[in-house]
Amino acid sequence: PHERDALRPCGHDALRPHERDALEDGEHHDHENGEHHHHEMDEHVWTSPKNAITIVNAIREQLKAIDGTNAAAYDANADKYIQELTALDKDFTDTINASTKKTIVVGDRFPFRYLADAYGLKYYAAFTGCSTDTEAKPSTVAFLIDKVKEEGINTVFTIEMSDGKIADSICEATGAKKEMLHSAHNLSQEEVNSGLTYIKLMQDNLAKLKAALN
Repeated sequence: PHERDALRPCGHDALRPHERDALEDGEHHDHENGEHHHHEMDEHVWTSPKNAITIVNAIREQLKAIDGTNAAAYDANADKYIQELTALDKDFTDTINASTKKTIVVGDRFPFRYLADAYGLKYYAAFTGCSTDTEAKPSTVAFLIDKVKEEGINTVFTIEMSDGKIADSICEATGAKKEMLHSAHNLSQEEVNSGLTYIKLMQDNLAKLKAALN
């Protein structure tokens, strides 16, 4: 129920640990109140196109090390894909820099830590990206409702394969609309069959963010 400076580990290697203010029951406890600190991580590194470029380069090098005879093909394919990712990164940078708002509210888990960090977005969410919780406390929902009202936010986001109930409650109380941001973590069989790609998913996310931030 707050701006997350980091997210909880989910059984993966630590990726980006940060010390953050502990927040409980929708209330923000600051340093003067003597709150405890702990480390949290977000494993969804690919939600930042900048990170996706790094990942593609790493895969390229591993493939070349394993199968050097096809190194030229790996280089050509990686270079072509990185051009697309670089263009996507520029679109995110240009769009968000030009936006009048810089805050998003997610009435759901928040697997977009790296996306938000890459483009300077402030964020409030019901849960961390890999939380096992499914029901938000009333104080959490109230906190998010207040944020939507205070900051004049027109869109509350949910994520793929969610029932969206928390976002629905916030929207009902504020008049905001609900939209889905896709973490590119879970694809339905229908999406797989339709040939949906990371680039397409992220372009759709960007279009929704553009509408929400203006």
